[in-house]
Amino acid sequence: MTLHDELAKSLQHNRVTRRQVLWLLGAGAAGIAGLSGCATSPVGGQSILVGMSEEEEKQADRQVSPQQFSQDLGPVQDVALNQYLSEIGQRLDAKTHRPQMPYSYRVLNANYVNAYTFPGGAMGVTRGILVDLDDEAELAGLLGHELGHVNARHAAQRQGQAMVTQVAVSGVNLIGTAAGYGGLTDIGTKLGASVLLSSYSRENEREADALGQEYMVRAGYPAKGMVGLQQLLVEQQKESPGMLQTMFSTHPMSSERRDTAKQLAEGKYAASNTRDPGRERFMDKTAALRRIKPTIQACQKGEVAMSGKDYDKAAERFQTALKSTPRDYAANVLMAKCLAEQDKNPQALEYARTATKIYPQEAQAHKLVGVLSLGQKDPAGAYEHLDRYDKLLPGDAGITFLKGVSLEGMGKRQEAATQYSAYLKRSQQGKAAEYSYSRLKSWGYVK
Repeated sequence: MTLHDELAKSLQHNRVTRRQVLWLLGAGAAGIAGLSGCATSPVGGQSILVGMSEEEEKQADRQVSPQQFSQDLGPVQDVALNQYLSEIGQRLDAKTHRPQMPYSYRVLNANYVNAYTFPGGAMGVTRGILVDLDDEAELAGLLGHELGHVNARHAAQRQGQAMVTQVAVSGVNLIGTAAGYGGLTDIGTKLGASVLLSSYSRENEREADALGQEYMVRAGYPAKGMVGLQQLLVEQQKESPGMLQTMFSTHPMSSERRDTAKQLAEGKYAASNTRDPGRERFMDKTAALRRIKPTIQACQKGEVAMSGKDYDKAAERFQTALKSTPRDYAANVLMAKCLAEQDKNPQALEYARTATKIYPQEAQAHKLVGVLSLGQKDPAGAYEHLDRYDKLLPGDAGITFLKGVSLEGMGKRQEAATQYSAYLKRSQQGKAAEYSYSRLKSWGYVK
């Protein structure tokens, strides 16, 4: 009996096994094809080979960034902090080579240490890195570096439409395949590492560093802020490499880059270093986030343990985080995932449901509740949360498929068929497509 035949039989009896849930979560992906061409670099004026036009860069942001930011647990629930980040970003992006791009900025609930931007300028800074910075100048260096990637069009050069193909969330990206239960651990670790899909080259990083330092000086910051940022990262790479694994996989770091920034700060930009680095303002604006730094650090350690499949240690770390900050959205989601890895789905559901109450506007916990509810033989509960996810973050074909599975489990064949048909319009390959087609055929909707 094939897996989709086994699933069909299980659905008839309103039962879905753990193995079948894993298969469901591996719903396939759909890609977008694109062509490459030559363009003039906005930075140096030389000819560069790109895979996206400027409008396609903006479209990639509109299509992909909402899903990725949600996978990184969405923006922190602190309007003032996000506004502060945006103010600094706007101060910088006005001084770039591409000020016309639709730049946007948010602090993300992710605990891993990173910042990233999509090719059109949609930028995320994780809370994991923000709590380790020392002043506004270092933050300006971080944002300036990311702006450097946008202005040099590195993503368009390196990845083009392949980025959209690989990142487009047309499957359910909580786990990989049924063959290896890498499982529900991906939100802050493996999945976070995929934000740019492949690391920038060292030459890309050097250029982004140079541009970032130029932009921050143009915007009125001391150039030594870039040196402080890179010194921090070099030190943390030595002390806690596991917690910075994601950043260094997408942004190769070296002491050579720090030394280059130092030479520029002490030479070309020496006059800027008498400027105020903005430490007092930074400390004031980030005070609320820094108060929960122990929670963030506990989550970081838990995610490192979970990536190593040490789930008992991970659960202990997440419990420490929750004891310190019971209503921390990220800690509740991560504990739910950790428990799900250990087949403790009823307990996992409780934490996931708590997360939906803490942050009802963020989609990931709703997806998690939906998936876990399917495993707990509650298709109606699964559908409620999957539908909520669909309203919050439309466009995920995998959710359409899982809504079909839920409706089928509820005995609503016609409504399930509508969802399966909609899924097949988005994707015709993979096990989810095979299953959808098989159900439509067996029910007489396909001749």
